[in-house]
Amino acid sequence: MKTPEVAENPVNLTKCLQNVRVVLSHTSHPGNIGAAARAMKTMGLEQLYLINPRTFPDAQADAMASSAADVLQNAVVCSTLDEALQGVVLVAGMSARVRDISQEVLTPRAAMPLLVEQALQQPVALLFGTEMSGLTNDELARCQVMVRIPVSPSYTSLNLAAAVQLISYELRLAAGLGEYAAPLLSPAPAEQVERFFVHLEQALHDIEFLHSKHSTKLMQKLRRLYSRARLEQEEINILRGILTLSTEYHGKLKQQAKDKA
Repeated sequence: MKTPEVAENPVNLTKCLQNVRVVLSHTSHPGNIGAAARAMKTMGLEQLYLINPRTFPDAQADAMASSAADVLQNAVVCSTLDEALQGVVLVAGMSARVRDISQEVLTPRAAMPLLVEQALQQPVALLFGTEMSGLTNDELARCQVMVRIPVSPSYTSLNLAAAVQLISYELRLAAGLGEYAAPLLSPAPAEQVERFFVHLEQALHDIEFLHSKHSTKLMQKLRRLYSRARLEQEEINILRGILTLSTEYHGKLKQQAKDKA
């Protein structure tokens, strides 16, 4: 799902991403913090908040962050959830466990458009719990949206940084950034394509691959093959160069055979 306002207005899009806060609560392993920062940056997110991480700053976090060191350097370390959610108007909590609470659980694809819509105006947060037990019930009580990544029921364990990557990706899709403009093709003019086919047919005759009995049907198949490729001018030049050298080489071989005879 796309948010039209985001897709059409780069200024709104920038503001939207800046309004998304990734909050990691009581993270045990510093490497996961670094990997999460890297996951965030690949999707255009920069606001990282850490609630009582066991170890931070840490060399392992720096190593796992790779080129996302700036996200780590700007991370906000908080002592309480209240501090991390200051100013946030919508919180999506990530939970892998089934909870005995009456709250709707959404997939990331269903939930992220809701956050994008709100982030166009005000800060929102993606809240992740500890590696071992996830979010506490008290933390989930602070969430307006509960999100569960659909994983295999036979193995539901998902690394924290991997979860951040998946959610950040879905958020990016929801913001209308999931499509890349395909490079523009520059197909060769029709007359150049036709000259190539004439050259191809003549070359196939010259090297004695094409015989009059089946030439029409074979050339039709070759036309369909090359037409699917939508040949560009440079490609036609390359192919015609190959055809020229092939016929010249075949001619030399025939001449050598005659000379030996």
